[in-house]
Amino acid sequence: MTSLRLFLMAGVTTVLVGCSLPPFATPGSPGSSGAAMSSAAIALPDALDAYGRVLQRHVNAQGLVDYEALQREPADLERTVAAIGAVAPQEYRSWSEAEQIAFLLNAYNAITLASIIQETPLKPSIRDIWGVWNLRRHPVAGQPRTLDAIEHQILRKEFNEPRIHTALVCAAISCPPLRQEPYVAARLEQQLDDQTRRWLAGPHGLRIDRAGERVQISQIFRWFGEDWSRANPTPVPIPGHVKDSAVLAFIGSYLSPEDRRYLERGRYSLDTLPYDWALNRR
Repeated sequence: MTSLRLFLMAGVTTVLVGCSLPPFATPGSPGSSGAAMSSAAIALPDALDAYGRVLQRHVNAQGLVDYEALQREPADLERTVAAIGAVAPQEYRSWSEAEQIAFLLNAYNAITLASIIQETPLKPSIRDIWGVWNLRRHPVAGQPRTLDAIEHQILRKEFNEPRIHTALVCAAISCPPLRQEPYVAARLEQQLDDQTRRWLAGPHGLRIDRAGERVQISQIFRWFGEDWSRANPTPVPIPGHVKDSAVLAFIGSYLSPEDRRYLERGRYSLDTLPYDWALNRR
């Protein structure tokens, strides 16, 4: 636990020293040494196995986390976050898009877990942790990155893939559920589709009330609706809900034909579900 605390506090120190967010370093720049490349090449596969053990041991089928047990057994998570930082920038750039997305999703979720368990006692909500999203930096592929930078400056900016929002887990009850396995490039499409279906089928992604002629969607769809519009710039307009047509088309593609047709007709009020920021703990 001590080494994990030191790892995370190193990120806070970086914030106090400087606030810029440099792009991934070019070959030959600081942080891209051959030694770092060699270390990462050895460590990353082992770290993925370690992260898998974390998820299997401490996350249940509903995506809730036993943070107390994880605090007592942090070694695998420490190994994971260390390997995330040890990847050399040029190694990251050599990967396919699926490899990069899977790496960044795992990085975000693993660092979030690490940020939660460094607090003793555990905070009731991640929002109670000072600077957790936009101030605390963590080594990611050789560069200091905040959680916000991983999400908004890299994943959202560089990839036209709105399903990332079904996979990024910010440790709140109303977040999508945390998977019991890491994301891997070879199965990323299947994992993201399965993750989307699980989230929409649960209580925090979607609620359709035919009797009340009401549809409620996660606030995540409103916060980041532009990402779905960018991925589907010319959706079939849904009567009464034109500005949400891309989001509703996306949601409908994961529902039964009957539910999809109901969404397409547009004869319902549309609003958002309450967002519960309490910790997603078991």
